[in-house]
Amino acid sequence: MTSFNEFGLAEPILRALAQEKYITPTPIQAQTIPLACQNRDVIGIAQTGTGKTAAFALPILNHLFNMRQRPPQKSCRVQVLSPTGELTGQIADSFRAYGRHIRPLEIALAIGGVPINRQIRALARGVEVLVATPGRLLDLVNSRALRLDQVEVLVLDEADRMLDMGFIHDVKKIIARLPKKRQTLFFSATLPHDIQALAKDILRNPVRIEVTPTATTVEKISQSLYHVDKHGKFALLRKLLQDPALQRTLVFTRTKRGANK
Repeated sequence: MTSFNEFGLAEPILRALAQEKYITPTPIQAQTIPLACQNRDVIGIAQTGTGKTAAFALPILNHLFNMRQRPPQKSCRVQVLSPTGELTGQIADSFRAYGRHIRPLEIALAIGGVPINRQIRALARGVEVLVATPGRLLDLVNSRALRLDQVEVLVLDEADRMLDMGFIHDVKKIIARLPKKRQTLFFSATLPHDIQALAKDILRNPVRIEVTPTATTVEKISQSLYHVDKHGKFALLRKLLQDPALQRTLVFTRTKRGANK
């Protein structure tokens, strides 16, 4: 596929894509959109920045346009899960941009760190698309502000990051509440064992799409691994940073608290 016009997408979606100046689909879009439009389950291996949000948002919007129906109260037709509030907000904005000419189209955002009451009110009448982080979604379910028995499409975006951030158990609790009959679109940059096991449990005869090699490294970077217990990490970091050859250093850590420390 070399043009979005070749996918058979509804005219309002094509009009929005033209306004967004989308012309040629990226590899993940070209391979995912036709299959997702056929209601196939998909497992996509793609890094951030490859255009995967449009790869799942466009066929979902096409489905909603072709199957117009009002979602029941306190429910959603499409559930998108992503690991962070920032990414979740970006996905919701993309759905609004691509679906701007579909009326009515209710898209709701559910993330932590902000008051929950506004999110409860947004869900009261039901929404077509709910984009959420796992923890806040479970808060809404447990407070009976949301039911998941009407979900037609589930999207798991950046599944490996959700695993790294400790959300895997929340994700499993959410999936247990979803209808068995649904479409699932599963995206991850890498496929560690736990993510492979999760994909196997929740996908039905999926098509695997891989647009970038998994776990690739830059050849010009030399890498070293130090086995050290938790209490020795800070002392090792201090020793490494005393190397006069280091002029700029980037340190990754799992939590805000760890970064501040």
